[in-house]
Amino acid sequence: MADKKEIINLLEEIADLLEFKGENKFKVSAFRNCANIIRRLDTPFEKIVKDKSLGSIKGIGKGLQSVIYEFFETGRSKVLEELKNEVPEGINELLKIRGLGPKKLNVLYNELGITSLGELEYACAENRLALLKGFGETSQQKIVSEIDKIRQYNKFLLIDKAEEIADGLLAKFNSFKSIKEVAISGEMRRGMEIISEIIFIVLITDKEKFIDEIKSCFGVKEENGKIIIEGDSKVSIIIFYSFTEDEFSRLLFITTGSEEFISHSNLAGKELLGKSEKELFENAALRFVIPEMREAQYWEQLNTALIKNSDLSIGNFKGLLHFHTTYSDGRNTLREMLVAAENTGFEFAAVCDHSKSAVYANGLIEERILKQKEEIKEISSSYKLHIFQGIESDILNDGSLDYNSEFLEQFDFIVASIHSRFNLEKDKMTARLIKAIESPFTDLLGHPSGRLLLSRDPYEFDAKKIIDACAANKVAIEINANPHRLDLDWRWIYYARDKGCLFSINPDAHSVDDISYIKYGILTGRKGGLQHNEVINCYELNDFKLFLKRKINRKLS
Repeated sequence: MADKKEIINLLEEIADLLEFKGENKFKVSAFRNCANIIRRLDTPFEKIVKDKSLGSIKGIGKGLQSVIYEFFETGRSKVLEELKNEVPEGINELLKIRGLGPKKLNVLYNELGITSLGELEYACAENRLALLKGFGETSQQKIVSEIDKIRQYNKFLLIDKAEEIADGLLAKFNSFKSIKEVAISGEMRRGMEIISEIIFIVLITDKEKFIDEIKSCFGVKEENGKIIIEGDSKVSIIIFYSFTEDEFSRLLFITTGSEEFISHSNLAGKELLGKSEKELFENAALRFVIPEMREAQYWEQLNTALIKNSDLSIGNFKGLLHFHTTYSDGRNTLREMLVAAENTGFEFAAVCDHSKSAVYANGLIEERILKQKEEIKEISSSYKLHIFQGIESDILNDGSLDYNSEFLEQFDFIVASIHSRFNLEKDKMTARLIKAIESPFTDLLGHPSGRLLLSRDPYEFDAKKIIDACAANKVAIEINANPHRLDLDWRWIYYARDKGCLFSINPDAHSVDDISYIKYGILTGRKGGLQHNEVINCYELNDFKLFLKRKINRKLS
């Protein structure tokens, strides 16, 4: 069955294709408005659909109801399928280009016959968009830039998508009789945020049996002691095979990398011995370094107090902070999220739905916040974990937070985040962020750079000034663990730690399943050598309460 987010995406895709075709604007608006109505619903959407009670919601007519019911029950939409058959095949891909909406795309199709990314790229190279009414040189350059990003992004996978592929392959390899041991290596083992290749190291008993087994499952080619799996994956899948434990640990070390780490270690080209990586480090008279920290930054920090191996693990975490519910744009109720948090082992939780300026995310006006507060009071005795009411407050254009000061005092925990106006000049964006950080109500700076990996670049801001401001104002910095964000970028963690900053690692969960994202945030933290006592999620409950009262004397929930 489809969920709320999938149905919103369906309605918006249908609206885009209708608009591209030049259909009646009222018909287009009906689908867009329906998506917005569903986005803003307070009550659990899935229950409404299951109960067949969409007709009770103003703005969702019978035609829209049938589209939603069909997709919810079958995962398919005849309306969408028919539209896709009526438009050229490449139009959906072109609609993903930032700044190129259905109306503009319709002009390109009718005036220049453009139906694919390649055709659009060629038209830009021929300067045709610059001469086209409604576009011009600036629009053309922006589109060229977006095409370049798409080309570049298509060479990578987000870490969670790479993990899905790797886990499926691991299951296969573990069933091979010729394989004694298998390990994931390369960028994935180092916990990189985007992945350009998936690497495995295998210890095998017999090469012929191994080749036979792998060929029975995959199309492969062999070259220089490695196997390359052929298929339609965006990234290369490479398997290095070994026959002894020493060779296995040597290959694991070398392929884990990074090249800069190995180069600085003075081990490149030397004979590496050891039946395990730890033994290999010992035999080379080097201190063992966890895989996540094997970057050039390790050697830059070598003589500082920051360079201890990170001790972060999920077992350190007491608090689930910054998650969303059906009060805003989450897919599970508050109760469902709390049950999942408790079952995962958390001892306290801070719900942080979107604030009122986030209209697109069904942000909470004051009355709905008070309603949520009442629900928290009502249900708090049903759970072992302690419940805090927080908010993810939008940082407005002038740097102020949503709601007035008196109302901000209502919250136990405030995450301040930017969700709009990403294109400010660097100095203005920096000043905007600093003003929010200086608010006495701000506890945490959410996803500091605003980036969406393989989709949206960070906004322009002075990272050092922002980190300095967080340190000076006792505001923690978020490592947003959603694999689309992983923000704060790990490359800034050492600097922030050196300034004495605290951190919060949060899944930014919009569903029960999303809570598991926290593992990617932990990987990111480990890359910067984070210790658990630097992460407020790892505090004991009383210590976390003291953190919340460090600037203002809150009356906590």
